[in-house]
Amino acid sequence: MASHADSETELPVSEVLPEFADAFPFERFNRMQTETLPALLERSDNVVVSAPTASGKTAIAEVAISETIRAGGTALFIAPLRALTNEKEREWERFEELGYSVYVVTGERDLNPRRAERADVLVMTPEKADSATRKHDTPRYSFITDIDTCVIDEVHLLDSERRGSVLEVTISRFRRLCDPRIVALSATMPNVEDVADWLDAPPETTFEFGESYRPVPLNADVKTYTHGDNAFADKYRRLYRAMDLVEPHLEDDGQALVFVSSRQDTVQAAKKARDELVERDVPMGARGDYDFHNDAAELSNDTLRQSVLDGVAFHHAGLSRDDKNRVERWFREGKIQLLFSTSTLAWGVNLPARCVVIRDTKYHDPLEGEVDMSPLDVLQMLGRAGRPGYDDTGYAWVIADRGEADKYRRLLRDGKDIESRLAEDLESHLNAEIAMGTIDDLEDVLSWLETTFYHVRAGSAPEQYASAGDFREHASRTLRGLVDRGFIEMDADLSVDATALGRLASKFYLRLDTARSFADLAEAADELTDDAVLRAVAQAGAFDSVSARQDEEDAVEAVLGGRGESLDPGPRKVYAILRSGMNGTVPSELKSDAWVIRQNALRLLAALRAFLDRFAGAREANLARRVEARVEHGLSEGAVGLTAIDGVGSGRAKTLATAGFATPTDVVDADRDELVAAGLSDGVAERIQEHAGDLPRVVVEWGSFPETIARGDNSMQEVTVRNVAGGARAGVRVTVNGVEMTATDCYLGETTLPVGVFGGDADELTFRVEVAYPELPLEPVVETRSVSVS
Repeated sequence: MASHADSETELPVSEVLPEFADAFPFERFNRMQTETLPALLERSDNVVVSAPTASGKTAIAEVAISETIRAGGTALFIAPLRALTNEKEREWERFEELGYSVYVVTGERDLNPRRAERADVLVMTPEKADSATRKHDTPRYSFITDIDTCVIDEVHLLDSERRGSVLEVTISRFRRLCDPRIVALSATMPNVEDVADWLDAPPETTFEFGESYRPVPLNADVKTYTHGDNAFADKYRRLYRAMDLVEPHLEDDGQALVFVSSRQDTVQAAKKARDELVERDVPMGARGDYDFHNDAAELSNDTLRQSVLDGVAFHHAGLSRDDKNRVERWFREGKIQLLFSTSTLAWGVNLPARCVVIRDTKYHDPLEGEVDMSPLDVLQMLGRAGRPGYDDTGYAWVIADRGEADKYRRLLRDGKDIESRLAEDLESHLNAEIAMGTIDDLEDVLSWLETTFYHVRAGSAPEQYASAGDFREHASRTLRGLVDRGFIEMDADLSVDATALGRLASKFYLRLDTARSFADLAEAADELTDDAVLRAVAQAGAFDSVSARQDEEDAVEAVLGGRGESLDPGPRKVYAILRSGMNGTVPSELKSDAWVIRQNALRLLAALRAFLDRFAGAREANLARRVEARVEHGLSEGAVGLTAIDGVGSGRAKTLATAGFATPTDVVDADRDELVAAGLSDGVAERIQEHAGDLPRVVVEWGSFPETIARGDNSMQEVTVRNVAGGARAGVRVTVNGVEMTATDCYLGETTLPVGVFGGDADELTFRVEVAYPELPLEPVVETRSVSVS
């Protein structure tokens, strides 16, 4: 690794990067940043930097970005959280002011491929980068192969149970696709050499900055409390313990940051802390500050408005952007002395405090139940202790049950080796590589594995990766498992190719057990119901760990009655949330988890629709699409078709349905005045009517279909389905007395189908033409014609 001199040299930004000096929020690089400059600016190797939290790693990213765009290249910044991508967008307006384009690509926003292609700096999460690289050969995502430098913020997320493998395979894929320069930044980690080995960063560009580079020395320890039988009471035991720890610093005009497990807990803890500070007679607050009082009046959150005047605040992702920005600014200015937050703040905003306390080491995850805070999160939060320029020492504590105290003491003493999580989800990621066509045979699998951090760690810590064993056997066994479950095909030469099932699993980011269950449902879908669709999603692997508390079980029973009794309590809770959500009537007891469950369910419903479209047919896919729209908008079955109109969401759909409009055709055929009378403005009514006219509208023409046919005779006829409005893909199906005669999938224009009229044993033949839209939440169009047999 690069040696670090004891020199206190700090170089001026204007001297190092004169054309980018205005992009940096300071005038001089600190000692740590200065030592990395030759590696970043004078060499082209990959770079790995491990340094204490709050020591200035963001500036290293900005140097790498500046050097890339100075050379006419494109830089990608991979941020660990979606909230941080938005923060970087705001921060890096400094680059925009210099004439460079910064573009954030997230799942929340519609991608503008033209802007992405022209951007100088792209910002993504690992999940979005994974998705984009999987689709690199499509026109929308072709820009992703033009990356010249990839900056990985918080590369120690490789060790994250949920997200580590995604980051690992994405970086390995980037290196195979376009081999950008990698600049990896990390909090302090003991095995930085393993990361450098994985990324082929030589010793000269691998940096491990120790505690001496921390702006403020850290005093960290574990404090215990006595665990009781009541979880609610335990929260207050830990809160009082936290108040004991922060009180002396608050009395000394210091600031404290207390991390709790949920958004709701930040609010409740702040309320209780205000009362406790009064009880303890700790002088705090700025109620006499007239200007601050006026500024606080602008907060949109009522509870926060009252709290900040007492010097206490809370911060979580659910606050408005303006409220969060004010809280952060007032904390930096010292007007807020005690701040309660969720862990998100530790990863993003640079808000150091003299004293940091982690009150909760466990949290409730809607999908996983009660889980431990990850060691990475714990270290990240503790690293916020110490305000450069204000404090001589930072103080940080973990409040833990006595039985877990030693675990956290070891973490504070030894740190945390960064491990690979790829083995835990190897089948899924291998399937994705095969589906993309980057792996053709067993030798490719081995070559791919050699590019992973998993391969490096298995070599440096074989005792911890014993399951890897012989990599060839491990790869061969994984491939055979994918073949057996229908995701890939493999010939005698060990060449592999993805099946339709494998490609869909990769496209929709599904766990393989979920993909298999969706395919099984589609292949057996003779008479699919909305109930079967909801059950399939509720039982998906993503909801395996959902738990139902006692009060929730009563609410679930009230929603479902006797339905779904064969389901386990967790999936039954999901089923109840989705079923009640279809009508917008989720019980209050289920609402705390409903949003997360619904967002995951919508993704799974979209995937299930694609499986049904591929393996069953358009009518089954259309059913799933209508269920998906009902779950998303909380609308009745009769009103959900209105959401097919561009610009009509749940609110406008309910307005129109209340006024008697049931379908987009009703909207098209209405007088404008009727739409205005229903509650729409004239401009909105005009736009919605225009958009409704862009949807398909079919006419079924029966030609010379006979009214009767003699028994024993037959007549070949034609049925024409003509679309007289906007185009769409559809499945057209003709049945007679419930038996399918002919079917086709097509992009609707004019479609003619041959239909045989046979005089058999039945006294009457009922012909049914059905037009179903797999991608639109419109009711299928059905028309019938009866023929008597005499």
